[in-house]
Amino acid sequence: MIRISVMYLNEPGKNFDWDYYLNKHLPMVHRLLDPIGLVRTEIDKATDSSSPFIAVGHMIFNSIEDCQNSFFNPTCGNQIAADVANYTDVSAQMQISEMIK
Repeated sequence: MIRISVMYLNEPGKNFDWDYYLNKHLPMVHRLLDPIGLVRTEIDKATDSSSPFIAVGHMIFNSIEDCQNSFFNPTCGNQIAADVANYTDVSAQMQISEMIK
């Protein structure tokens, strides 16, 4: 399985709208990507202000091909990327990993 992790830095003075992220952004991600390969999402929320990341979103796919054909599909990827400004001004880092256990 393949996991894309989007890690939102815990930066002073930046905003992260959890309500929008959970109730609008994630449903949009599922609407766009479930039919073309997204298996599930997992969301981590920092438990204290000293954490390096305020949030980490994980998208799980069965294969690298499913990942490339869905999240990196220009139509879907552009819609998802355009929506980010609606819930945060935080810098994000992304990692694609093979889940080995």
